[in-house]
Amino acid sequence: MSTSLTIARPDDWHLHLRDGAMLEAVLPETARHFARAIIMPNLVPPVVTGAEAAAYRDRIMAALPDGMQFEPLMTLYLTEDTDPEDVAAAHASGLIKAVKLYPAGATTNSASGVTNFDKVRAVLEKMAEIGLPLCVHGEVTDREIDIFDREAVFIDRILDPVRQSTPGLRVVMEHITTKNGADYVLANETDLGATITVQHLILDRNDMLVGGMRPHYYCLPILKRAEHREALLAAATSGDARFFLGTDSAPHPTHAKESECCSAGCFTAPNALPILAQTFEKASALDKLEGFTSRHGPAFYGLPVNTDTITLTKSDRVTEFPAKIDAGDHTVTVFDPGFPVYWTVAS
Repeated sequence: MSTSLTIARPDDWHLHLRDGAMLEAVLPETARHFARAIIMPNLVPPVVTGAEAAAYRDRIMAALPDGMQFEPLMTLYLTEDTDPEDVAAAHASGLIKAVKLYPAGATTNSASGVTNFDKVRAVLEKMAEIGLPLCVHGEVTDREIDIFDREAVFIDRILDPVRQSTPGLRVVMEHITTKNGADYVLANETDLGATITVQHLILDRNDMLVGGMRPHYYCLPILKRAEHREALLAAATSGDARFFLGTDSAPHPTHAKESECCSAGCFTAPNALPILAQTFEKASALDKLEGFTSRHGPAFYGLPVNTDTITLTKSDRVTEFPAKIDAGDHTVTVFDPGFPVYWTVAS
């Protein structure tokens, strides 16, 4: 016996595609299910200028297999030397849809990020003027701040003062991981949205640490306590349009994940939607899945909802996902949710 659910084709509002052989390997896994995605600019070197974003977009489209439809929504990496006029020109041309803020040292390839926020004030003011969203990796990087507290401290110390001093700045709090983050969004009715990942909806830090370290559950921001996961699930399944899907699917070679000092990131692109369908069904919120995956994000970014659809189907048989995919000379391990999934995306 099977159950099916047809929804507007989803978008991914936070995605890492990398470059080169890795890009060629992982792009089809997203394009198979998602119409569009906000593309992270933290390459080495980072995508800082409009010209660099255009070149990266061209490489993405060149890697897209024949017969697949996908639109990369490009972003620029905010540095203390970013030119406000270059940002405005890239936005006016339709090339970029957001600028990404990484506090320096917060996550993978973030060394070029911001340390002194006074140095980016002119860029933020220009973005507020033209309505260009700022996508925020919301963690402080001070060594004395516990890693499990860094999101909450960032909200109080950096995010709220930046928003107060830059009226009209539209902000996406990316991959929120705490009740603090969800509550901050709920307390601010305008110019603020938040993405939530698959792993932060279904896992907490016990899943990563109890019985041994599971490196494929290690991501940044790091998994938090169960009470935070429960707050994120409540937000995602509430139907509130301020919350939408950003998978933060982040491929790394398997050997880099299974190393002494493992890379941060979960590669969820191949199975994000089936896992979400099961998660929303368990929460008695299947009717809210389309909003979270397909409608709230376009509304925030001022884009149309996709006109084509996908169908998710549930059966009484466990869905088998690939354990790994090939990526050049390496493999990438596909995220394992740790429980049987019975939903698939119909081909």
